[in-house]
Amino acid sequence: MSENCIFCKIVAGQIPSKKVYEDELVYAFHDISPQRPVHILVIPKHHLTSLQQATPADEPALGRILSVANQLATKAGSPGGFRVIINNGDIGCQEVQHLHAHIVGGDQPVGPILKHLD
Repeated sequence: MSENCIFCKIVAGQIPSKKVYEDELVYAFHDISPQRPVHILVIPKHHLTSLQQATPADEPALGRILSVANQLATKAGSPGGFRVIINNGDIGCQEVQHLHAHIVGGDQPVGPILKHLD
């Protein structure tokens, strides 16, 4: 856990969130400023800044993020498809320095590109 990381504090229960999924590797919750009818964040429970710092030891959590995406999107109301977005570093417009995947969808097509999600 990183003491100053907002997502680490959410995982630790120090900051409330609207949890939709949790297991030993990942934690998922509704985005507080949703850009689509379905907008869920999925994060590794251990602190990982971004994909740029990922190592083979992070593969189980990264795989779990992707493997639960369909389950979460479908359950939240996007059975016809969804988008998974992971912003990385300054060029990728990552603002929260804890890796997180945006699972976005709904009952209408997402469109070619979503506006800034972080």
